[in-house]
Amino acid sequence: MQDKQSGLDLSCPVSGPADMSGIHVIEFITEKPLKDYLEAMRVADSLAGKRYSDYMLISWYDRDRDFESPQHSSECHQDSAVPGYVDYGIHHGAKLKVDFEQGRFVFFYMPVDL
Repeated sequence: MQDKQSGLDLSCPVSGPADMSGIHVIEFITEKPLKDYLEAMRVADSLAGKRYSDYMLISWYDRDRDFESPQHSSECHQDSAVPGYVDYGIHHGAKLKVDFEQGRFVFFYMPVDL
């Protein structure tokens, strides 16, 4: 679809920064770098457990290994300002984002109501 005034193609708008409204963000900067992804996940799980009686990890990113979950979620976001694992977390119920060392390890959680 094309905008008649500007002539711009509106069928695939350029995305901006991720809309994190409704998501509590914890930016965790350590004095000593974390050992690895597993150590970061243990700390993130602990933080999620303090916030929610039950929770589920929805998506995550490990910059050390350049690995994300869901796998390949960023492939369709190649020229996007929002990585796939962030978009997935936002649109699948995340209420908590835990970010270690400015994006080195990132985890998105949602509360689970039983």
